[in-house]
Amino acid sequence: MGDDAAVRPSIHLNLFAFGCGHHAAAWRAPDSSVDRLGDIAYWEELARTAERGGLDAIFLADGQSVGLDGIDRGPRWFLEPITTLAALARATERIGLVTTVSSTFWTPFHAARQLAGLDHISGGRAGVNVVTSMTDEEARNHSMPALPGHAERYGRAEEFVSALTALWDSWPRSAILADADGAYVDTEQLRPVNHRGEWFDVAGPLNVPQPPQGRPVLFQAGASGPGRDLAARYAEGVYAVAWDLESARAYREDVRDRARRLGRDPDDVVVMPGLVTFVGATEAEARERQRALNELLPVEDSLRQLAFFVGTDTSGWELDAPVPPLPPLEEFTGPQGRYATVLRIIESKRPTVRELLGYLAAGGGHATFVGTPESVADEIERWVDAGAADGFNLMPPALPQGIEDFVDHVVPILQERGRFRRGYAGRTLRSHLAADVVPAG
Repeated sequence: MGDDAAVRPSIHLNLFAFGCGHHAAAWRAPDSSVDRLGDIAYWEELARTAERGGLDAIFLADGQSVGLDGIDRGPRWFLEPITTLAALARATERIGLVTTVSSTFWTPFHAARQLAGLDHISGGRAGVNVVTSMTDEEARNHSMPALPGHAERYGRAEEFVSALTALWDSWPRSAILADADGAYVDTEQLRPVNHRGEWFDVAGPLNVPQPPQGRPVLFQAGASGPGRDLAARYAEGVYAVAWDLESARAYREDVRDRARRLGRDPDDVVVMPGLVTFVGATEAEARERQRALNELLPVEDSLRQLAFFVGTDTSGWELDAPVPPLPPLEEFTGPQGRYATVLRIIESKRPTVRELLGYLAAGGGHATFVGTPESVADEIERWVDAGAADGFNLMPPALPQGIEDFVDHVVPILQERGRFRRGYAGRTLRSHLAADVVPAG
């Protein structure tokens, strides 16, 4: 890619591990991992593969309901993520461990305690993606008749993070004296939190000493204005959704501008759009892998979902023909975010109906790269060098094959080009995110 690769920014990569993979039909494949989702060895293998590739972190999402409106279509949640990551901490040495926590349902003390524990167990590799949750079904599992409104959820989230960080600062490591002839702790150094807010009252201090990183690394994934504000104010990593380079660049520039206005260095905010990759020795092989998963989708159900997204009866659409013409965005009266994504996919890929169903099933609007290791690496570099991303949150369509293909074939190319680490320079998740120089390893 040229002699100047060494001066261009190093690329951040994160594994978003989910079920049998992010393609909705991955669990139906003959070689799927569907029977291993409750086996901690499966998750340990994924984490070790990601660590072998030098990835910043492995990320586990979470939900607070079984998902009755879609659980028949495939697995969602199985093992609780913090418990799982505590096990992965013992199976790995360097890779970061990021969990999801809902500020709508958790209390700051509970979250601060568990996350501090994970940071201690892992030697400073914990991170947390703070979310506000999405469904009334989840709310009804937490003594709420329905989910609070958007503004309330984000107001609560901001207060949650403020209390969370105060708790992590409340028992400094220097307070532990462990003087056999005197005191165990210098209580004068313990800091009451005394948080009194609209949603939380937290006295403090936390009953866990300050974790190795001081504070576990904060992530955010909000796309709305309040979500972007929360990311700009607190987040060190941002998981974004963007189908194309232009929308990704606009999102990243907006978050960085908001961070700058808040007095932060925007380079301290690592923006990682989700990325689905199908990798093959040839482009034809990569497309065959994509096609094989797409053909496992239940057609009638997938067309019904598509009909909801586009506000049109799709039952008569021919699967292997081009997508019929759709109204422009300004004429669509349904949910515009997903419809806009559908229009962008059609414009950029010119897919058949079956291929469109596959793109939506594998990423739901996340960027999708299909090709050889070299072409996938080219596209990753193009996005980063164009200011659309600092790296990517990898969403393999099928696991474990998807992450194995990426680590074994794409990562070495990025390393050869001087764009990705050959070894970890530090031992904490924060050190992985802060690295802007690729160590020789």
